[in-house]
Amino acid sequence: MNSSMSTARLTINLQALASNWRALDAKTGVETGAVVKADAYGLGAGPVSDTLAEEGVRKFFVAAAEEGAAVREAVGPGPMIGIFSGHMEGDTDLLRAHDLTPLINSAEQFQRHLQALPDHAFGIQLDSGMNRLGLEPADWAELRPKAEALNPVVVMSHLACSDEPDHPMNQQQLKTFREMTDGVTAPRSLAATGGTFLGPEFHFDFCRPGIGLYGGLPFAGAKPVVTVDLPVIQVRQLDVGETVGYGNSWVARRPSRIATVAAGYADGLHRAIGGGIDTFAGNQPCPVVGRISMDLITVDVTDLPNDPERLRILNGHQTVDDLAEAAGTIGYEILTSMGNRYSRGYVE
Repeated sequence: MNSSMSTARLTINLQALASNWRALDAKTGVETGAVVKADAYGLGAGPVSDTLAEEGVRKFFVAAAEEGAAVREAVGPGPMIGIFSGHMEGDTDLLRAHDLTPLINSAEQFQRHLQALPDHAFGIQLDSGMNRLGLEPADWAELRPKAEALNPVVVMSHLACSDEPDHPMNQQQLKTFREMTDGVTAPRSLAATGGTFLGPEFHFDFCRPGIGLYGGLPFAGAKPVVTVDLPVIQVRQLDVGETVGYGNSWVARRPSRIATVAAGYADGLHRAIGGGIDTFAGNQPCPVVGRISMDLITVDVTDLPNDPERLRILNGHQTVDDLAEAAGTIGYEILTSMGNRYSRGYVE
């Protein structure tokens, strides 16, 4: 790593990503796709999709047509790229140019698709109870004969509570999805990462993990994919009783050395992350002290023999879910909000 690094650096281990995909794929007897929306959860849709395509992924999913165009550039012709937002006003040219598959959410979208791209592949998204996207049972019943005659490439739905295996909503949605798709000839899909762990009845024709690929819960056995290194700008000596940060929120109880590092809540390290998280110099934990500010974090490095040049905040010991727990949020939010100020590097 370049020792003159002046911005925080995010390193993505593509081997670990591939290994997580293989592990999830091995948990089912069916095909495994990949969700690479939001720039592959902030890790770079291009390199991530390219790696997964080399592993054999043939079904990718993104939120919007613009995201699909970037994935198509990475994976080339062939794999399906499904668009969760369906066929939106103004999407037609992108869908056609990049061979993207809209996942139709409403009768209105279905009409738009038929008028604009009558011979172009599409999928169907059903609402099995999450009430977020997809056709309601009554709309689907009305549309179904027409849609099925045109051979959708997938009929899918999404689980609301799959990260809680015992939640009654899982069985309820499974039952609804079965009722809505009984007799459908198109491939069916219900499970993302959480659903993959709920057992074979949730797997249908393929699963489509997202967060688990990137090292996040509910895939507890995932390999860490992301490490984050923060450059140290300055180290200062504090006497007993001196304070650090906004609101004097931390007070030195011993003569201390405090390192100020370049990253903050503008970089996805949420201000709500209070005490209880560390940065690491090698394997030695150094506690974050004082409040996280926009561009700076302060760290107690008193126990290190020398002043560090950089400190690592995400590693195998401390995961995105640990940071999320400290912030009262979820790993997804931590990953996707690590913004443009990080320089990104990839390890094959």
